[in-house]
Amino acid sequence: MTSLSKAAAAGGGPPGPEARTADVPGGRSPGRLMWRRFRRDRAGTISAGVVLFFFAVGLLAPVIAHFYGKDPYTRYGQQRDGLLNEFGYPVAPNGGISGEFWFGIEPILGRDVFTQLLYGIRTSLLVAVAVTLLATLTAIVLGVAAGYLGGRTDFLIGRSIDLLMAFPNQLFFVAFMPIVVALFVADTDETPTWVRAVAMVLVLWFLGWMSLARILRGTVLSLREREFVEAARVSGASPWRIIRRELLPNVVTPILVQSTLMLPNFVTAAAGLSFLGVGFIEPTPDWGRMFATGAQVFENDFTYMFFPGGAMVIFIVAFNLLGDSVRDAFDPKTRH
Repeated sequence: MTSLSKAAAAGGGPPGPEARTADVPGGRSPGRLMWRRFRRDRAGTISAGVVLFFFAVGLLAPVIAHFYGKDPYTRYGQQRDGLLNEFGYPVAPNGGISGEFWFGIEPILGRDVFTQLLYGIRTSLLVAVAVTLLATLTAIVLGVAAGYLGGRTDFLIGRSIDLLMAFPNQLFFVAFMPIVVALFVADTDETPTWVRAVAMVLVLWFLGWMSLARILRGTVLSLREREFVEAARVSGASPWRIIRRELLPNVVTPILVQSTLMLPNFVTAAAGLSFLGVGFIEPTPDWGRMFATGAQVFENDFTYMFFPGGAMVIFIVAFNLLGDSVRDAFDPKTRH
């Protein structure tokens, strides 16, 4: 029995528009339908929880370290006897894991691994989020402009994208990091941490926006000939109003999906720069620098590599699964 007949049988008359909207799936807004599909995707919801956990850990790293009673800079193993042996490795088994040092002690320097990882996650995520925001804004401006304006603008932006996409990313990052750092400080001066952070953001951003820009260009090219855009143009709307009111709301899906796939790539790229020695350096806690230390000591202390490696694998897998779930949730053809 339909909701109309049920309501009539109950003596309440036909249901109102609100009731019909609630009963008919087509009456739901696209946002509610997307959220409904996403909630039914168990892998997506679990991945979202894991990603939120990592961001919470990064943001609350100082608070957690305060209650934990340690910091990532103090060399506990060198200040206290009995923590490191004569070769600089933890005396206790499993990398010195204990009730006092939850993830053990860093070889040689004797710092706390748990707080190193907390602050390392914080550093990597801050850089990755900054690069993702800059790359997304750049892609929106250039991709939408190229797709809507066409002509010479599309030609110049399209050829620039093709040229930049031909660059070998990793080699470019390694080669240009020292050059960008040198723009801020002289070779004889010590490089502040914020300068290295800004340099990493600029270098990763420079070659990080093109894929999204190309997607947006193709999407806008197909949208600009649609009837609602033509109607807005005929009514006398300015190009800025057409882009803001007609085009941008229709490219939210590729922007969100591609952004969720870009951020983990920037996390690994930033960690790779630190691993190669051109990113963050001592004593700044960083995911990539922890990998560099782990690569030097893994033969004698494999446990040290386990925690940063395991954390990064979990984060990257969770974020990639989240990106897939967001894409499926925005796809109206998805069935759950």
